[in-house]
Amino acid sequence: MTRFNGCIDLHNGKVKQIVGGSLSDASPSELKTNFVSKETPKYYAELYKKFDVTRCHVIKLGPNNDTAAREALGAWPQGLQVGGGITSDNALQWIEYGASKVIVTSYLFPDARFSKARLEDLCRRVGKERLVVDVSCRKRDNRWIVAMNKWQTMTDMEVNQETLAMLSEYCSEFLIHAADVEGLCNGIDQELVEKLGEWVTIPTTYAGGGKSIDDLALVDRLSQGKVDLTFGSALDIFGGNGVGFEDCVQWNKEHGSTMQ
Repeated sequence: MTRFNGCIDLHNGKVKQIVGGSLSDASPSELKTNFVSKETPKYYAELYKKFDVTRCHVIKLGPNNDTAAREALGAWPQGLQVGGGITSDNALQWIEYGASKVIVTSYLFPDARFSKARLEDLCRRVGKERLVVDVSCRKRDNRWIVAMNKWQTMTDMEVNQETLAMLSEYCSEFLIHAADVEGLCNGIDQELVEKLGEWVTIPTTYAGGGKSIDDLALVDRLSQGKVDLTFGSALDIFGGNGVGFEDCVQWNKEHGSTMQ
């Protein structure tokens, strides 16, 4: 069954919810922010821990987020995954800081081209069970293409059954942001979720466009229970009014993921 997994998105050291497609190094003034929390990363980590919302991810969107990420990890050692700027050189350090797993995208795509050698090296260093591959993507010509560098740069990898099967040999989990709908609260990418249900063989969390508690049941149906869902901007703990955190916790109590 599909379950709710939490997120802590960090931007300039603050917990924020942003419109994913608005991130741009070239035009930072174009960033569209839905929510800036008054609470600390520690607060959210402790909240997820209290209600046993496991497999939550802490994402560092750009620089100046290491201290905030470590604060969250310190509040729930081995309870949170961390991503953003992860490389072979620092992955083990983040495990030592308390991350249950490290999440990697951009490092696997030097010059926007996939490097299997980097994936193999990272897997050797941290172990398959500690590695999550983020294949966040944008839709181009009816295909989903992996987007890196805060979803600004398109890579040479298409998200499909073949690539996911190959990647799953080296990681224990996928995180997939549908960057085109991330932060818009206008609904999930139903076609992508349905395809992921056909393709994935390891635990997978989808993020992007969730707007209602009913989306958990929708993702469960579309993916045949193989894909989990995270809510961001629509969630009340992030200033939203579409989804109640307590309702998500209750869903998890009543439903268990079949792919943990």
